[in-house]
Amino acid sequence: MKLPAPLCRKLEKAARTAAKASYSPYSKFRVGAAILTGSGKVYTGANIENASYGLCNCAERTAIFTAAAAGERTVKAVAVYTPTRTATTPCGACRQVINEFGPTALILCVCDQPDRIETTLDRLLPAAFGPKNLRRRRKA
Repeated sequence: MKLPAPLCRKLEKAARTAAKASYSPYSKFRVGAAILTGSGKVYTGANIENASYGLCNCAERTAIFTAAAAGERTVKAVAVYTPTRTATTPCGACRQVINEFGPTALILCVCDQPDRIETTLDRLLPAAFGPKNLRRRRKA
């Protein structure tokens, strides 16, 4: 899926802005995400850490959960910003959550340098397990 350049820039800017809300006192690794939903709305999220590390939440999941709580069910694109020299892709848990709502979603990863990654979720998570695996089979 290809998005118009102005829309890509809008998502990237929203992800950069979202990173400012990051609560990352332990890792100091601020991440911002912006997702484009099927309705055309953009939702943002930042990573939120917790002293009990297993309870942390990534920026991508924060954005998707916010969108899902608002009734959205389709993710068309995800932009991820990290204040690094090289672009960073979503972690495995985020890839799985993105797959739930956008198995072929466009993934845009940007950073503080010109480096960027533009790919699709199905390339980052081939042969993913998802809703289609849980559909009931018809009885013969």
